[in-house]
Amino acid sequence: MEGARQESEEDAVAVQGPIKVTCADLFPHGLGVVGAVTPSDDFDASTKERRVQARDKDSGLPLWQVDVMDFDPEARERTFRVKIAAAVQPVPPSAIEGAPVRPVVLEGLTVTPWLDDRGPRPKIAYSLKATGLAAPRRGVVDAGKAA
Repeated sequence: MEGARQESEEDAVAVQGPIKVTCADLFPHGLGVVGAVTPSDDFDASTKERRVQARDKDSGLPLWQVDVMDFDPEARERTFRVKIAAAVQPVPPSAIEGAPVRPVVLEGLTVTPWLDDRGPRPKIAYSLKATGLAAPRRGVVDAGKAA
């Protein structure tokens, strides 16, 4: 038995670092921008008098942040913050008349799991990072569905 247990532990896949996903896979109901894109602060380097913008650890690009809303009516958490690694401040898609939020697609999306131990019970949380914002494509019809 000892050998079997040891073998299965060695065969286990350890996921480390960001996991690449598509926006459509993670948010099949869509996603919308509900706030402004702002610089993300580097809390270690910033002071009260001088704010320093955070940089992406992998690319070295400046980090921006934006609040978004998951359009899934069954979502446990509806709004959350996404970091965007980009050389210049990303611009959300144009507003749609009559819509309270701007539909968006997160380009170059990655998910990074982390342990959130700030509450009474630790839980796995996820941070999202993208490389850009784009408007959803219009007029795309799923070939598997009747028109």
